[in-house]
Amino acid sequence: MNRVLKVALICGVAATMASCGTVSRNLPFGLGGKKDAGSTASEGQRISVLEFEQQLAPSAALSGRDFFLPGPQAVTAWAQPGGTTENLVEHVIAAPNFQIAWKRSIGSGSAHVGNVMAPIVAADGKIFVLDGESTVSAVSADTGEVLWKTNVKDSERDRNGGFGGGVAVGNGKVYVSSGYRSMSALDANTGAKVWTQNVDAPIHGAPTVAGNRVYVVDVDSQLFAFDATTGAQDWTYRGIGEPAHVMRASSPAVSGNTVVAPFASGQLVALSALNGQAVWEETLSRTSRTSALSEVRDIAGRPVISRAMVYGVSHSGVLSATDLRSGQPKWQLPVVGVNAPLPVGDVVYVVSKSGELITVNRDTGQVYWTRQLNEGRARKEGGFLTIGRRTITPQWSGPLLASNRLVMVNSYGEAVAFDPKTGVAQTTLKLGAPAYIAPAAYNGALYVLTDNGQLICIR
Repeated sequence: MNRVLKVALICGVAATMASCGTVSRNLPFGLGGKKDAGSTASEGQRISVLEFEQQLAPSAALSGRDFFLPGPQAVTAWAQPGGTTENLVEHVIAAPNFQIAWKRSIGSGSAHVGNVMAPIVAADGKIFVLDGESTVSAVSADTGEVLWKTNVKDSERDRNGGFGGGVAVGNGKVYVSSGYRSMSALDANTGAKVWTQNVDAPIHGAPTVAGNRVYVVDVDSQLFAFDATTGAQDWTYRGIGEPAHVMRASSPAVSGNTVVAPFASGQLVALSALNGQAVWEETLSRTSRTSALSEVRDIAGRPVISRAMVYGVSHSGVLSATDLRSGQPKWQLPVVGVNAPLPVGDVVYVVSKSGELITVNRDTGQVYWTRQLNEGRARKEGGFLTIGRRTITPQWSGPLLASNRLVMVNSYGEAVAFDPKTGVAQTTLKLGAPAYIAPAAYNGALYVLTDNGQLICIR
C-alpha cells in the first residue's frame, strides 16, 4: 500500500463518505488526487464547493504594504518537535548555500505497516530520528555517521503491529513515544533504555519536554504528563474522543506553567502544567454542508505559542489566534490545514491542505497575499494508457524561515525555497524521495527526513 493511501484517515471514515463527490479530492495528503477548481464544470467533472468556500481574498488595506521580519538567529539546539517548547523558532541561520551536503539511511522507511512520521530533533552534536519501525537513531550532525540505534518495540506486547510516535531531547535523555503503545526514555549518549511506561492506546504524535515533565497525546485524545526522571505518570487529561483523525504527528506546546494540547476533536485546550486542570478550551471546527470531510476536525499541525497568543489550524477549516491567558479568540480565518502555523515578525504564515501559502497580519487577521504553491506542478499518474489516469498535486510540509527563505518540502521529493515577502519560488532541491515532515534547523544546517528513511543535510 503506498504512502498516500496509508496516511489518509483511520477507523473507516473514507467508507462512510464514499458517496461524497468531493471526497477523493479532499482526503488528507491528497488521497485520490485533486483537480484544480474551475469556474464551470465540464461534463463528468465535479467542483469542490468546500475549496471555493475557503478561498481567502487579500485585504485591500494591506495591498502593497511591506511587513517586518526579524533577522536570522543561530540555532544551537532543536530539542523539541517544533524546535522549542512553544513549537516556534522564528528565523534561523541555516543552509545559506541551499545545497545537499550528505544523505544517510537511518533505517526503515514507510512500508506496508510502518510510517515515517516523527519530526527531527537535535542537541549536543547529534540528530535524533525515529524510523518506520520504531527504531531511534543518533546521527552525527556533521558527518551523518550513525552513533547508536535502539528499538523501543516490545515484541511480546506488540504482536499486532503499530506505527507513529516521535522523539524529543532534554535532561540528557531522548524521550520516545511509540505507536506500539509506550513512552520511553533513552540515554542520549548511548541509547540505553532508562525507563519505559506502557499505555493503553497508540501514540502517533511526538512528545514535548518542559521542565521535569514529558507531555504527549495518544490516539484516544488523552494527554499524559510523565515525570521526566522516573517515567511516573503525574497526571492525565482526556479530551473528547474522535473515531477518525488525520494521520500526522502533533505535539503540545508549553509556555511557563501552561500546556496547550491539540486533540482530534478539534479541541485546543490550555491546562495547568502543575496538575492538569483545564484553564480554557476552544474548538477549531467549521462544519460544511458541502463536504463530509469538514467533520474530520483534527488539529494535526502543532499549536504554536508566540507573544502570549496561541496559533492553531484544524482540518475542519479554522485558523485561529487565541489569547494564551484568557482563551479568547482574537481572530479566525477559514483555512484547512495539517501543518503548524509560523508566526514571525508582523505576520503568520500558514500552508493550506490544498497547497496555498497564506500570509496573515498577526494582529488583525487580514491577509497580505496568497500564493498557490502547486501552480505548474500538477501531473498525471496511474491508470492504463490514458484510461483511469488522475491529476495529482504535491502535499507540502512546513514552512520554516531560514536565512531569508521560506523553506518547505513536499510529496514530490522536493525542498523548495520561497521569497518570504512575495511567495515566489527561488530554488528547488531534489531529495530523491517524498518528504512529509517539515525540516529542522541546527548549527547552520537544515535536516530533512524522507519517507524512505533517508536523513538529508542541507547546508
